[in-house]
Amino acid sequence: MGKKAFIAAFTIFLLLMSILSLRAVFAPNRQAPGQLSRGDAVGIIRVEGAITGDSSAGWSGTGTSTDKVLAAIREAASRDDIKAVVLRINSPGGSAVAAQEIGIELDKLREKGKPVITSMGDTCASGGYWIACSTDYIMANSTTMTGSIGVIMELTNLEGLFGKLGISQEAIKSGEYKDIGSSSRQLKPEERQLLQDMVQDSYQQFIDQVAKGRQGKIDQARLMSIADGRVLTGKQAQAYGLVDGLGNYYDAVREAQKRANLDENSKTVELNETLFWEELMSGSGLGSWLQMRLGPALRY
Repeated sequence: MGKKAFIAAFTIFLLLMSILSLRAVFAPNRQAPGQLSRGDAVGIIRVEGAITGDSSAGWSGTGTSTDKVLAAIREAASRDDIKAVVLRINSPGGSAVAAQEIGIELDKLREKGKPVITSMGDTCASGGYWIACSTDYIMANSTTMTGSIGVIMELTNLEGLFGKLGISQEAIKSGEYKDIGSSSRQLKPEERQLLQDMVQDSYQQFIDQVAKGRQGKIDQARLMSIADGRVLTGKQAQAYGLVDGLGNYYDAVREAQKRANLDENSKTVELNETLFWEELMSGSGLGSWLQMRLGPALRY
């Protein structure tokens, strides 16, 4: 290794160590996942970016992988020192199945008597809001973007482009609908109806999830008046009954401490903490946007 390369590598190493040190200074009562705390604690589980079943999510910067979140929820359930959980959500939604899987596991955690509090970040919409409805208390910032209760399936028709390029495609299929959603042709009316029926079924499941999670806080008529895919601010969502309170992350932690009868100085434990190099790549930007739009899948 040349002298310049060595100096550059050493500089990067020092920078990384400095950043990690600053993280430790400014978060003194956060612990790494898997470490037992000394005394009772609040577990922190983060859902960042597009919600997907892809196990490479997070590392590739495209969002949150369900397997990491599910593992963190199960760890919270199994640890005696974790008395409550704050679910920090900053997500525009994603895979319908992925959101459902997380919601189911959160319901199991709550059945063990451990309160779960949602803390909404910049965005907690669609599939993010689905997940929030499987928690005991939802706290948003007043300008958080939330709501977007609905389902979408997007297909791309490239037939015109293929024609201009002289590209033709044939499908050898076992049944009439096996190539439904093909990008090489338009949908047939009966195919469109089949897909619309799937979307409506998934939409009804979303309505049922919100009605169950917000029981006694919003009636059916009021829910249906805003369950058209619209986004709301946290303040608007609270007025409709979709959100319980307004506050930041620390307010959500304090709410969790109160519900678990913990002292306000009790520790918080990161259960699915993102590594530094993952943080550099992660977020709700282009990667998440692309992740949510690949393939004809149902998306919340």
